[in-house]
Amino acid sequence: MMTTLTAGAQRQPSAARLLGLFSIVLVAIGLSGCGAINRVPTLQEQAKSSWSEVQNQYQRRADLIPNLVETVKGYAQQEKDVLIGVTEARAKASSVKVDASTVSDPQKFKEYQDAQNQLSGALGRLLVTVEKYPDLKSNQNFLALQSQLEGTENRIAVARRDYITAVQAYNTEVRTIPGRWIAAFLYPDAKPMETFTATPNADRPPNVKF
Repeated sequence: MMTTLTAGAQRQPSAARLLGLFSIVLVAIGLSGCGAINRVPTLQEQAKSSWSEVQNQYQRRADLIPNLVETVKGYAQQEKDVLIGVTEARAKASSVKVDASTVSDPQKFKEYQDAQNQLSGALGRLLVTVEKYPDLKSNQNFLALQSQLEGTENRIAVARRDYITAVQAYNTEVRTIPGRWIAAFLYPDAKPMETFTATPNADRPPNVKF
């Protein structure tokens, strides 16, 4: 009986010590991470906002393409394959949707990036054909579309850069301590987000001469 009581008495202080240590850890996290508690959702919202801007600029480019295709068609109807290629690439790019709730899906994000890259390639091929048509190059409607397209390509580059920076900050927060602990307990939906894969000259828009 004495042995049982002694063992029980030994277990009780041990449990109390563990509870005390756990409480100290929680208090330490609370004191040192007061600002970090809100940092996870703050960085998450910043990354989502940056992603929305990327989508806005890609949509702006998609909206310019039909007018561009029609303008080129008026001067270069024989470039049928190139025109069809741009139209089909635009349709595919527009059909792939990645919103803020699925930006953490690697497969979906890659599909979106690939579709946009294919559209960029098709658009580049269309613009190259313009060199063969001097009258088209001097057309005022085409010149206006050219200016808008160049501006949009610049905005896309900036939006992608800002998104990559925002995601880097957010992903670092949810993968390191104490952000990782805070996210696990308070923000279980805070998953790392995907970012663009670097491609040659991705930091600047295509250099197309007219």
